[in-house]
Amino acid sequence: MSTDNKTELQLVYTLLCDDVRLEVGNKLSYMGVFQNIMVQQLPISLIKFAVVNHWRGNGTHLSEVRILTPDRLRPVVVSQPTGFELPGGHADNISFFVNVTFPVAGQYWVQTLVDSTLFEEMPLMVIDSQTAQEQEAEEDISETVN
Repeated sequence: MSTDNKTELQLVYTLLCDDVRLEVGNKLSYMGVFQNIMVQQLPISLIKFAVVNHWRGNGTHLSEVRILTPDRLRPVVVSQPTGFELPGGHADNISFFVNVTFPVAGQYWVQTLVDSTLFEEMPLMVIDSQTAQEQEAEEDISETVN
């Protein structure tokens, strides 16, 4: 779908948040921005979850977002491919997900694909209180040994 060179396309940032709203004057409001998920117990199900990609460059492209399990073997969620254009040199592409379940603690992977090719990925840590306590205990032991 892209007619321009992919090197002209730049992913400026990716935000993870609970919701995105379009306000008066074409302003975007981001609610509940986060980089990790910390919960009392797992599995956890998020009612609504958004991935915001801000692009700079030229051309018309097809974007897709997927979140993979820590072993990278299975998708937790996959967005529908959506087209976006960069008429003024920049654009936002927002993928909404509902009822996303994270079954276990670990480092999940948020992947952004452009024109069916992996463009960028970022880690998303999902941790429960028991795993956090175990990690703290391991760090205390490590500090004592060193």
